[in-house]
Amino acid sequence: HEIQKIDGIEYDEMAKLVPWDKVKAFRERALNPEHPHQQGTAQNPDIYFQGREAANKYYLATPDIVEEVMNEVGELTGRHYKLFDYVGAPDADRVIIAMGSGCDAAEETVNYLNKRGEKVGLVKVHLYRPFSMKHFLAAIPATCKKIAVLDRTKEPGSLGEPLYLDVCSALREAGKNDILVVGGRYGLGSKEFNPTMVKAVYDNLAKDEPKNHFTVGIIDDVTGTSLELGEKIDASPEGLVSCMFYGLGSDGTVGANKNSIKIIGDHTDMYAQAYFSYDSKKSGGITVSH
Repeated sequence: HEIQKIDGIEYDEMAKLVPWDKVKAFRERALNPEHPHQQGTAQNPDIYFQGREAANKYYLATPDIVEEVMNEVGELTGRHYKLFDYVGAPDADRVIIAMGSGCDAAEETVNYLNKRGEKVGLVKVHLYRPFSMKHFLAAIPATCKKIAVLDRTKEPGSLGEPLYLDVCSALREAGKNDILVVGGRYGLGSKEFNPTMVKAVYDNLAKDEPKNHFTVGIIDDVTGTSLELGEKIDASPEGLVSCMFYGLGSDGTVGANKNSIKIIGDHTDMYAQAYFSYDSKKSGGITVSH
């Protein structure tokens, strides 16, 4: 339900990044009737625990390997990513930590708010497992006083969602107990997540006692977890052209809009992105093409 024009990496360019000798060795280790061997056998209590712990060194080595490959891809494409990317004011006192597509809406909001005198920032998580405490701590500005961790999941019965718990643990282990951390949920089931909601998260952080374990984007009148949304803001970059079409399922609106976006993307030098929302009632239900 999304169409987006991207700059892809060509296969011959990817091939230069691949260690083909390691690929060959990996394939040779696979099960093969031409040279059979046994693997994945049952382990008894005398050695199972030791074997599990012996894998630690591979997980410990992974973050630096991923960082190295990210740098190689950055040299190739001109798009550089870190394990944890920070955007925003270098002297921010309020920071959101999130991962996934919600970071795009958050970054636009950070730019919007900072232009208006606020000091806020965003940490984008690109490598979640293994969680590298060293790289995570390096991404947080020294001026940070309050953090809101946004998770796009609900773990019923837990003390908090996974990313929130990791951030709390990392700060505690690093001795940074002076940073206040709250957690919240957003975007479940493709629920809308827009700059107005991101601003509500920063406004919550600005309070003397920010709400913890909050939700944003819904009105929770059962357990009262939701943040109040303030004035609606438009944080779109200058020069962006955006349109929204409403239709009814089976009237052809979505199909026509998909074709239009493909024509613009294929036959102009402009970038286009389209997102289509329509519910499971299908024919006759309302459709929206962004």
